[in-house]
Amino acid sequence: MEALGLEWAEGAPKLWAAGDMARQGLVTTVSSRAGTAAVVGWVGSFRDRVAGARRLLDDFGRPGAAPRLPTGDYAAVLVCRDRILLIRDEQARTPLYFRESGGRVSSVSTSARRLGDAAELERHYFCRYLTGNMAQPHSELTPFAGVHRVLGGEVVELSLTGQMRGRVSRRDRQADDPSLPASDGRGLSGAAKSLRLALENAVGRRMGEMTACHVSGGTDSTSIALLAARLLAAGEGHPGDLVLLAGGFGRGELAGEQPYLDEAMEEIRRHAPAARTVVVDVDDVADFDDFQHHAGDPDEPHAHAFRAPFWSRLHAAAAELGCDILLTGCGADPIADANPFHLHGLARTGQLRQMTKQARAWAAGSERGLRDVVSAYVVRPTLPLAAERITALVRRRGTVLGGLGSFTRPPWLRSGFARAHGYREAGIAESHFMFGRQPEQSLYEAANYIAAPDPLSWHRARQDGFFLSHPFLDPEVIATMRRLPAEATFRPGRPKAVLREAMADMLPPGIRGRVVKVPFDEVYARGLRTHGEELIDLCRAARHPLVAEMFDVETLCRAVREAQLGVGDAYSWDRVNSSLALVMWLERLRRRPRTRGAVMPLIADS
Repeated sequence: MEALGLEWAEGAPKLWAAGDMARQGLVTTVSSRAGTAAVVGWVGSFRDRVAGARRLLDDFGRPGAAPRLPTGDYAAVLVCRDRILLIRDEQARTPLYFRESGGRVSSVSTSARRLGDAAELERHYFCRYLTGNMAQPHSELTPFAGVHRVLGGEVVELSLTGQMRGRVSRRDRQADDPSLPASDGRGLSGAAKSLRLALENAVGRRMGEMTACHVSGGTDSTSIALLAARLLAAGEGHPGDLVLLAGGFGRGELAGEQPYLDEAMEEIRRHAPAARTVVVDVDDVADFDDFQHHAGDPDEPHAHAFRAPFWSRLHAAAAELGCDILLTGCGADPIADANPFHLHGLARTGQLRQMTKQARAWAAGSERGLRDVVSAYVVRPTLPLAAERITALVRRRGTVLGGLGSFTRPPWLRSGFARAHGYREAGIAESHFMFGRQPEQSLYEAANYIAAPDPLSWHRARQDGFFLSHPFLDPEVIATMRRLPAEATFRPGRPKAVLREAMADMLPPGIRGRVVKVPFDEVYARGLRTHGEELIDLCRAARHPLVAEMFDVETLCRAVREAQLGVGDAYSWDRVNSSLALVMWLERLRRRPRTRGAVMPLIADS
């Protein structure tokens, strides 16, 4: 999807924005003496995004300026008096790409497909895509040769004629930022106060004219919706500005979530009586519904496209009501809970007795064995590839999916393709991204890319008129949790203890005390039962030459059948899901139109 673009005509920059997205408020354009900027998303505050875009332009437009990146969900192109800047915020929700050859950039867009050539694909990208389980791409590579990604937190500087001057990462770990409030004491209570303040700020930055909050009945989404309701009650908006959006299951395992959902809705409406409650019937939704569309039409392969039918149903309901932003509880699992990789830090620094003591507490609190805890949070981060190979040898037992982890080559990926295009190096790079030398810190970097369904939000933004946003992944919230000591966050048997304590005065009792939530396993299993044969037929019928070059299709089909039978686990099923999405994406690559909608010139060649 093209929200903005930059090209050159006779050596002069030509900046434009999509007219319909500008009218919807999805793109903000500003000009000043510093230059002209087009910003997709919002800078600083969603409601004050025009002022935020102007500050971004003025701060970065000064000659020699190198300010910190402001908070927000945005990608921006700034055409200043002496240079051009391409900028993405740290959360990297909004894509931005450029085409470069010989040190000169010829075009910039939010669509890699627009810049790329379907006949010139970058095979190394596909090896990197097939490692790990990231919902968001986080490496420079794109599917198209010569097309590069502006990374999250990066500023790319060009001359006015498009010559590359430099790429600088401005990712800023704010844990030691003196402008952030210090933790109020070292215990659970002080940690909870710090998290509560950070969450209130994060939600406040994201409030729109008609804000939708996804509510599932869990601690995370209920906390976000409650804070939004309190802000409205305190005069931060109008009483009718809040929509409580939920998916309702009337049968099956997920129907067990309904009492929690009812309790959450009742409590939220106690704070905001005028809030509109919209429960969308999703009983008929299954994973992999309309998979060819959800997996085949995005700009890049989308590993989590199988789950798009559920979110699409909610998106459509929010769009019908005219919502301009949708807040979720995504990101709370890795961010707002105690950090288990603290055990790795203890082992790494020789504190083995303390590590063993805390590992026993983790095991008791999570009903796992001590060996499992040490393996997951100490051994695997230290030797991730070796640990996966050993697990595969023990558990495979004649199956395709048994013991398949996140980084090792899946059996259906041809070994010759993997060797030729750097799969081993990609697996090492992905494991380093996930764990690094300090896994307890790398967790916060990787969490930003794991769970949020943003590629779907981006793909639907033009038709829906809004983006998703995730307060738990706000830089201030991440910085707050990053600097809390482990002893302040971990309580055996009480997951997300800091969050529960932070929201103790607002969460209703049933939700504050729950520790288990029904997963979407039934929706996934129903999807495979319903669409499994169709998926196998689509793989066998695939005609894009790269499918056969890359995959042993019959082995992939066998993996789908094993997943239908419940063989494997969430890690191995995700490897299947991402490969199926790639097959669908390649099959529809040449069919997607490259027509451009009406554009609004901001800087035209004269």
